[in-house]
Amino acid sequence: MPEAAAADRQPIQKPEITEQRPLKVLIVAASQRRLNSCPGLDSKARALMHRMLARLPLGWQIDHEDIGNEHGKPKIQSCNACVSSSMALCVWPCNCYGPESDHQPDLLWNLHLYERLARADAWAFIGPINWYGPSSNLKLLFDRLVCMNGGNPRPDLIEKKSTLLAQALERSPQWRELSRNHLEGRTAGFFCYGDRGADEMDADGRPRLLAHKSWFDPAEEPFPDERLAYQPLVWQCRYSGIEVPDALWRHADIGLGRPYADDQAEDMATEPAALAAFDAWADAFAAHVSAKGPVQGTTEAERGARSTTQ
Repeated sequence: MPEAAAADRQPIQKPEITEQRPLKVLIVAASQRRLNSCPGLDSKARALMHRMLARLPLGWQIDHEDIGNEHGKPKIQSCNACVSSSMALCVWPCNCYGPESDHQPDLLWNLHLYERLARADAWAFIGPINWYGPSSNLKLLFDRLVCMNGGNPRPDLIEKKSTLLAQALERSPQWRELSRNHLEGRTAGFFCYGDRGADEMDADGRPRLLAHKSWFDPAEEPFPDERLAYQPLVWQCRYSGIEVPDALWRHADIGLGRPYADDQAEDMATEPAALAAFDAWADAFAAHVSAKGPVQGTTEAERGARSTTQ
């Protein structure tokens, strides 16, 4: 090659990564029910998840997961409350469990949910109200997300799980540099639904099977607004730097006065008000996430959410 031509060639530069990319969303159906388990039917949450998938913009990257129970599938393991011994003992992401474990199988890790939550700009959770609160599966998921709020990203400094080393680290000046909200900046939306006791209630609002009616005062039930059943999850998100606008936290009544056998996913076709409320929530979610735009640093956050437990 002539020397002049070689001199004109420019060195190849490494391309820069920008955040000009499609929006990324994770939708979670949070009922316990699945077809391949004891109930023998899929949940309304799963049906609504698929309804939302069809409603969001085509240009988005939309991830989705059903965390319901299935025969032979691991469950989300419970939180061990490491944070109560030391914040620095609560590792981000959780290292009490790991993926594909043969002795403590954990659905959260097997589904790579820490990484998928970190990858997304926004999350949408859809689930029932069970006994004045969210489903046990969704509560387990959020209990295991305690580590996103200030968890220790350096388990090597505490030899993976040394309580004494963690307590010493938490007391040190170094801890203020390490501890942070690892998923801050994302958006979360919550849609919950319930039947207010279905056909089990009598005319005065008490369960009709009660033998001691005087022990149950309907006026003292905890929530004037049924969506408040999900308030622990909403406020956990807000505490952890996850934005939950009030408009993205909604509830609908489904199955009022019906036997449970007649309150299935296919029966929602006879609940136009509930479906309209859900569609309005999904549209509000799409509008807010679109206006907000991509969250910065999701690639690095996803990389930091990989398991350190082998």
